[in-house]
Amino acid sequence: MTITLNHYLLLGAILFVCGAVCMATKRNAIGVLMGVELVLNAATVNFVAFAHYNPSFEIEGQIFAMFVIVMAAAEAAIALAIVLNFYNNHATVDIDTAEELKG
Repeated sequence: MTITLNHYLLLGAILFVCGAVCMATKRNAIGVLMGVELVLNAATVNFVAFAHYNPSFEIEGQIFAMFVIVMAAAEAAIALAIVLNFYNNHATVDIDTAEELKG
């Protein structure tokens, strides 16, 4: 049995749904960040799969995948800095307590 494009798209869809459910159900900021990372990984899997199975999209798919990886690393660094700062000020990372930050 060979692995086709549909297998990669199914994997990307499963990762996306897991990430969306994680973002919707977690009350912890770290859990929400993990959900965002799963969604970004789903996009990366799809870009690389399309780059592999479509010769006219080969280099563009890989460039987009690298862009998503760099963006995810920057997002994780900035978001974790915000979460750590919030934890230092409020001794919790619960998202519901962040409502008092509204200006």
